[in-house]
This record gives sequence, structure tokens and C-alpha cells, in this order.
Amino acid sequence: MGIVDDLEQARQAFERRDWTAAYQRLSTVGDQEPDELTPDDLLSLATAAYLAGDDDACIRALQRGYQAGIERGDTLRAIRFAFWLGLVLNVRGEAAVASGWVARAQRLLAGQPADVVERGYLLIHDFFRCLDRQDFAGALRVGTEMTDLGRRFSNDDLVAQGLVCQGRLLIYAGRVPDGLTLLDEAMVAVAAGELSPIFAGNVYCAMIEACQEVLDFGRASAWTSALTRWCDSQPDLVPFTGQCAVHRGQILRLRGAFTEALEEFELACRRYAASRSQAAAGLALSEQGDVLRIRGDLARAETSYEQASGFGHEPQPGLALLWLARGRTPAALAAIRRLLAETPGPVQRARLLPAAVEILVAGECHDEAERAGSELTEIAAAFGCTGLRAMAAYGTGLVALAVGDPDRALPQARLANRLWSDLQAPYEVARARVLVGRAFRGLGDEDSATAELTAAFQTFSELGAVSCREDTGRLLHRPSAGGLTPRELEVLRLVADGHSNTEIAQRLVLSDKTVARHLSNIFGKLAVPSRTAAVASAREHNLL
Repeated sequence: MGIVDDLEQARQAFERRDWTAAYQRLSTVGDQEPDELTPDDLLSLATAAYLAGDDDACIRALQRGYQAGIERGDTLRAIRFAFWLGLVLNVRGEAAVASGWVARAQRLLAGQPADVVERGYLLIHDFFRCLDRQDFAGALRVGTEMTDLGRRFSNDDLVAQGLVCQGRLLIYAGRVPDGLTLLDEAMVAVAAGELSPIFAGNVYCAMIEACQEVLDFGRASAWTSALTRWCDSQPDLVPFTGQCAVHRGQILRLRGAFTEALEEFELACRRYAASRSQAAAGLALSEQGDVLRIRGDLARAETSYEQASGFGHEPQPGLALLWLARGRTPAALAAIRRLLAETPGPVQRARLLPAAVEILVAGECHDEAERAGSELTEIAAAFGCTGLRAMAAYGTGLVALAVGDPDRALPQARLANRLWSDLQAPYEVARARVLVGRAFRGLGDEDSATAELTAAFQTFSELGAVSCREDTGRLLHRPSAGGLTPRELEVLRLVADGHSNTEIAQRLVLSDKTVARHLSNIFGKLAVPSRTAAVASAREHNLL
């Protein structure tokens, strides 16, 4: 009678997602009366052990279930257990052992009828094999077949997994709205509680990762809140909590809650380290480095980036932006050019291009910056995601100011301001306001410029964004220089010393075209027609 009670209580605990209680009670029954556990009980034991963080116990339960299926002649049941062994072992990093179990499952399946739901489960492994071979067309076909099988057998797990596979591939192919639509459909099943817990966690994380990849911060925020509630409803849950912490940190960073974001990334690092998920820990460390860089803590940011690299995660483009902040502009330029050259695909490039525009502008590579900004604008229009559109508008405005075109910069800066405001992103709003202020100043409206820069300065101060606060402070309290930038003053001094455009370009490591553009800006700001007149005006106003 005691065993019966334990088994019933274990099943109830599983239903209410009390994973530790379910795991302990099922383990007790399995140790005392192993024959009392049905195949479903063994799968529940494996699932509860996995979700409670005991991978070894999960694998042992799956192996018992597989062996029981073989002994009873229940081949399809054995195939299910072999599928799960392949999945869990792959996540654990034991790819060779996982491959062996998948091969065993496929051998068993070969002797079964063609139209069975177990075939759909093994398609999940086929999908990832296609990805490893970079056979994206084949992977898309497998994802579609997976979805179709799931619908035919009314299997919600397979339908959702197939939709996720199709959606991610469409996103990587540049069909972002179509891909997100499929992911939204998969998430409906998760939100309705129709999926088993491991599939639900995988779909949650796949959705949020996709949103972050295409900078769809609105969707990412909504689904991160849902994932947090899902994790919190299962206090003993171990898997997925590291991913949840990373995603919470990303949203907190967007909201300007930098201290809280750092706490989440630190939590994620600890959980990933405990589960030996090195690549994921590298991502958390890279995100941590980005927040530290924004706050001006460059030494700790560099340490975070180095640690991320040690875990096999390339911390770019954040590291290149760090080099730029430290005045290592040539190193930042070399890195971003290398990254752009070796990175195909609109999704991957979308994450690099905003940083590329900033670095190229800082290096006065204006033609390259224009091209990068135009590409970013095209991708943003195709994707339709608010965050990416805001980044494209900011980049366009930044380039326009760099080439002395405040008329073109102002509407783009205002658009960036509005879009970031819609996303409740105070740090990015302040950066856009700096652009607006600089555009006003370039158009001669100094009072409006001061108002925008002051508002941005206050926001940076409140957020603890040290570097941006200092840069904005210099813009607010700059000495009178006739509206000329430091670089324009440098060019004008060399003109006054009698140097030609080519000589100035060589001295300042610029192109002749860039020097000519600086001179054109100088003539416009000083309202003079020539080099001689510009030098005379500068001397008259003590600019030299």
C-alpha cells in the first residue's frame, strides 16, 4: 500500500510541476519496486530528474525505459526513449554517445510502419544534422515535415518544434516577418500550456533568442516576461533558468536598469558554469561586458570580454567598441572590417552594422560608414523591427553629421528618438537626443541644441553612463570655436601653416576627399569662400 501511495503522490507532484518531489518519490519507488514503474512513469522520472538538474539520473531512467521497451517488444516505446537519450546527451555535450543512441533509434524505426509519430521525433535530430552540414534547404524541408507529422498525429510538441525550426530558418534567410509569424504560432501552444515541459522551455528560449537576433525588443520583452513567469511557477526548475536570466538582463539593459542587468548576467554565468554550458556562459559574460562598457568601467568590461572569449564566444562587436572608447581606433577599425568581411547573412550583419557605423565614423571613413548605414537601413526596412529601425535611423543621422549635413541628420535623429522612446529605452533615447542637439547646433539653433544636450546629459548621469555623460558635457561646455569641431580646427591650423590637402591628409592619416570635406564644412561655418579667407577669419576670432 505504501508503494501505491508513493506512486500516486509522485504522479500528482509531476502534474503540479513539483519536480524535486516527483523525482524523489519516483526514485524511491524505482529503487524499492522497479517493476511498479510503467514506461510512462520512467519517462516522468527522467523528465523530473532533468528539470531538477540531475542529468545522470535522467539518463539512467531513460536507459531503463529503453531496455524495458526492448524486453517487452514495444519497439516504438524504445525508440522514444532512445530519442530522448540522444537529445539529453547532446545538450550535455556528449555528441558521440548521443549519435549512437540516435543511430540505434533509426535502426529500430526502419522496421516499423512508415507513418508513425516516432518518425517525427527523430526528424528533430535530422534537422540539426542538416544544420551541421549547412544544408539549409534540407533543414527547412525537415522542419516542414516535422510540423505536418505533428498535426497529423495531434502532437503539440512536434507541431511547435517544427514551427520553430521553420521560423528560425526563414529568419536566417532574411524573411524575418514570415519567420516571426511561425514562431508566434508556436508560442501560442506554449502560452496555452499545451506542450510538455522540456519542449516548452526549448520553444520559449528559441523564440526570445530569435527576437534578440533581429533586435525585435518589443517581442523579446513580452516573451521574456512570460518565460520568467513560467520559470517562477516551477521553483525547483534548473534548466532554462540560465537562459531566462540572460534574457532578463538584456531587457533590463534596454530599460536602463544597468545594475540589475549586471546581477542577472552574473546569475546566468553561475548557472551556466554549474551546468558546464561554456558557450552559453560566454554569451552572458559578453553581455556583462557590454553593460560595463556603457557604464565606463572599461577595465572590468575588458575582463568580461576576455573571459567570454575563453569560453569560446567571440565578444564582438562590443570589444571593438571598447577599443574605440580607449582611443584604439585603428584596432577597432581593423576588427569591424574583418567582422563585416567574414559575416554573411542579413541577420548576422544586422548585429554588426550599428557598431560598424559608429567605428567607421570615428575613424573618419565616411564613405564606408555611408555604405554600412545604407545596408543597415535596407535590412531594417525588410525586417520591420522597431529596434533595428531605430538603430538604422541613428546610424544615418550620425553619418550625416560627420559629413556636415545637419539638414539630413535632424529628421533621422528625431526618428531614432521616437522609436527608442516607444521601446522605453532611456539610454538610447539620450544618445538620439545628443544627435538632435548636434544637428540643431549645425543649423545655428544653439538654444535648442543646449536644451537637447542638457536633457541627454541628465539621463546619462542618472543611468551612470559615464563615457556618454562626459562626452555630452564637453559638447555643452565647449570653448567657442566658431562652431568648428576639433578635427576641423586641426585641419585649419595645417592650412594656416601652408600645407596642401595632400600633405594634410598624410599628416592626419585621412583621404584627400575627407580633407576636402572638412574644408568645405569650415568654409560654410565661417561663411568664407576660400582657404585664405578661412585662415584670416580664424585669426581674427582667435581660433588658431
